Amino acid sequence: MTQRLLACFLVGSVISIFSLAEVRAQNSSYQKLSNGVLVSVQKASVLKPKVVKLEVINDKIIHVVASPQNEFPVQKSLMAIAQPATSVKWDVVQAGDVVTIKTAKVNASISTLNGAVSFTDKNGKPILNEVAEGGKTFTPATYTGESTYQVRQAFESGADEAYYGLGQHQEDLMNYKNRHVGLYQYNTKVAIPFVLSNKNYGILWDNYSLTTVGDTRSFLPLSGLKLYDDKGNAGWLTTTYTSKTNAGGNPIVRAESEIDYSFLKDQHKFPQGYNLADGLVQWSGSVESPYTGLHQFQVKYAGYIKMWIDGKLLTDKWRQAWNPGSALVDVQMVKGKKYSIKIEWLPDGTESYLAVNWLSPVPDAEKNTFAFASEAGDVIDYYFIAGKNSDEVISGYRTITGKANLLPKWAMGFWQSRERYKTQEEILNTVKEFRSRKIPIDGIVLDWSYWKQDDWGSHEFDPSRFGNPTEMISTLHDKYHTRFMISVWPKFYEGVANYNYMNENGWLYKRNIADQRRDWIGKGYTSTFYDALNPDARKGFWNLLNKSLYSKGVDGWWMDAAEPDVHSNLDIVARQSLMTPTAIGSGVKYFNAFPLGNAMGIYEGQREVNPNDRVIILTRSAYAGQQRFSTIVWSGDIASRWEDFKTQIPAGINFSLSGIPYWSMDAGGFSVERRYEHAQGADLDEWRELNTRWYQFAAFVPVFRVHGQFPFREIYNIATENHAAYKSMLYYNKLRYRLMPYIYSLAGQAYHNDYTIMRGLVMDFASDTAVNNIADQYMFGPSLLINPVYHYQATNRLVYLPKGSGWYNFYTGTYLRGGQTVTADAPYERIPVYVKEGSIVPFGPELQYTSEKPADAITLYVYTGSNGEFTLYEDEGTNYNYEKGAFATINFKYDEQKRALTIGERQGSFKGMLDKRTFKIVWVGKDKAKVFDLEKDADKTVAYDGKAITILK
Repeated sequence: MTQRLLACFLVGSVISIFSLAEVRAQNSSYQKLSNGVLVSVQKASVLKPKVVKLEVINDKIIHVVASPQNEFPVQKSLMAIAQPATSVKWDVVQAGDVVTIKTAKVNASISTLNGAVSFTDKNGKPILNEVAEGGKTFTPATYTGESTYQVRQAFESGADEAYYGLGQHQEDLMNYKNRHVGLYQYNTKVAIPFVLSNKNYGILWDNYSLTTVGDTRSFLPLSGLKLYDDKGNAGWLTTTYTSKTNAGGNPIVRAESEIDYSFLKDQHKFPQGYNLADGLVQWSGSVESPYTGLHQFQVKYAGYIKMWIDGKLLTDKWRQAWNPGSALVDVQMVKGKKYSIKIEWLPDGTESYLAVNWLSPVPDAEKNTFAFASEAGDVIDYYFIAGKNSDEVISGYRTITGKANLLPKWAMGFWQSRERYKTQEEILNTVKEFRSRKIPIDGIVLDWSYWKQDDWGSHEFDPSRFGNPTEMISTLHDKYHTRFMISVWPKFYEGVANYNYMNENGWLYKRNIADQRRDWIGKGYTSTFYDALNPDARKGFWNLLNKSLYSKGVDGWWMDAAEPDVHSNLDIVARQSLMTPTAIGSGVKYFNAFPLGNAMGIYEGQREVNPNDRVIILTRSAYAGQQRFSTIVWSGDIASRWEDFKTQIPAGINFSLSGIPYWSMDAGGFSVERRYEHAQGADLDEWRELNTRWYQFAAFVPVFRVHGQFPFREIYNIATENHAAYKSMLYYNKLRYRLMPYIYSLAGQAYHNDYTIMRGLVMDFASDTAVNNIADQYMFGPSLLINPVYHYQATNRLVYLPKGSGWYNFYTGTYLRGGQTVTADAPYERIPVYVKEGSIVPFGPELQYTSEKPADAITLYVYTGSNGEFTLYEDEGTNYNYEKGAFATINFKYDEQKRALTIGERQGSFKGMLDKRTFKIVWVGKDKAKVFDLEKDADKTVAYDGKAITILK
């Protein structure tokens, strides 16, 4: 095992081995190390730690490691980068049974009695405490011949505490306080073991196995409640299986006390011979709980699902049959009281999935706790990160796991995609149409199946459909100024040449081949994935991509199915078996790590071959640290439904709060209900409005892209030029490009200052507790409050304007005070956007693509009323010279008292920089509303040569 661990694919912190005897030989309760202390626990037991170590990373970050053995195993972190020897001043003192490390910012204390750790600020004010008794637990476990532990760490949690981050989850939650969050990779779900508290600290959990966070109790089957059928008999619900096309036919009626058709292995539970594709299933009766309080029902669903409790419709959703979604339903219940329940399900597929489970109210003793629990781990290993605000905490996360690379500037523009462009002509004609209509675009994406049907993993274009891909890409570049991204799966069909090459070297997972599972293409083909945790396999995989694709001019990589989704809808135990063994351990221990290794191989491979052009990777899965591999994460194969649209908002915000700044989604949703496929009348009207509203939202996320199944998603295929949908989408596309100086500056800040682009309101308004649970509003950068409209035919929506600032309506310039909820106008063509008082927002010229012309002139909209500033960031846009200092910044500062804007002295330089430029100033004030219009004359125009100038209002 030690040899395998030494083969881990990332450099990280090495945990040295110290025996308990060596510690005691010091005649003290602790041993001082070069970067911290090691404590032997006096009340150690089988389930508790024997030794605990604190390491000082910097004056705000403490690394905590606890072992149930007398030693720490030699172990390299996959997520953490190597830290330099600390130069931070720190001291250690012991008072009774407590050993404390003190830095200039925080104190970390260990109880020598039980190993519990607590954290305070430098003045002793409490920040975070582990639960003192039973907070750390180790339960022996064995997986595929490896002995390990199930590990759990519990922390105390304040009644007013809120938690964010943890990756991307689509149950429409913002605050994870007293919630059960499962960390596992799945299409539409991304696991990041980093949590951010509104109390300005974070916890990074260094573990790669299946993990639960928050309320770590498991959801239970419905049979845990007292059930009654529709006649009042106790013990089950009445289940009726009928046909949707022959509802009057002979139904199948049976008693069921559990609803669990979660995975492929559960399909046999349906009545023998029942046709799911034509099915209509109903569960009816009553439920009774032995508890009073908030009950959570977790609904895993595919097809159409409706659920009523106590006569109230609580969920009404649809998801494509092959990719189930998840919903949480909150219900207040009183102990001993019966509540009617009815569930109606249209499976909508020959295979479909449904499960309904529940979780009882959080026990009083656990309401003020928050925990991490992992299925496999040799130690408890986490980082405590303190900060003055959320930005400092996220900066601490990136100190541990690596900087977020700066993407190429073209990635900040618009990307067009569909499932799928089937020929070379479709790709070229699409971009030609964009250019002829003057719709801005920077990238076009080729989805899967550009290869021959039986040739998955060959990375070769089907020559009957793509006659000359090198010429196609060259034409996109040279004639249409458009970048080309291509879908690449880590998947190989058995028998193709690349499969044989990878297999001969021992770089493939074996189990799916041994099981001879077939995929869904044509007659079905057997396949498997490569082991992304094997450094040689990663190099081999990159070499194949380089030879067949990168050499043709590919600009970016769409790394699909990187969970890894070796075979869809398998249960987790089966999925773990498919990736066992990895090069460094079992698929149980490293279940969540695949996307990290997959991205690393592409990033390092391309940078070695071409050290100049920036790497760009789009993937639907990620793990902690993946931001250092030029990763954009998209939210997976979501449905084209209003409810899926709504859940994207908190999913994207929480993902951004997880430390990885680049998030995206399939604007318009990926999978489409049949009613939209050839829509007419009311269905066509709704389809257009859904895409319009989604497009408006997508223009204000870090990466702006459209993708989905048929109907085609190009705006001219959604509506005609004179339609409001077309006009609105074109408006926001163009606005995105006019905002490019603002947006690219945010990207620059994400690298240089660890900034977060898509910002939960708690980041900028932490003192306003009203924002803690707001899931449908966010800041796009420091200035723009974005408020998506996610209800059909809505023409307004409620918007909370955070207190501590005044706000301007972006379109009208009308001023409103903060700390109030307003009814914002939201006509079909507009999304409500507000600008924070004191903002300085730069707008560039109209563009058809990001590199069309330099940002000159720049119009500065100055929203007066309080002091404000903004830093314009510029560099060469496509290479890595920014890492060597080749970039420039110009700081804008507005002084409200002096009513003066100062354009500061330019700092830095780069090749191609504008030595002279023009700034146009537009003043927006409380006293007089000013309509947003970049075509109107500015209030003041100034020439700038790099020297500071001041402009008075």
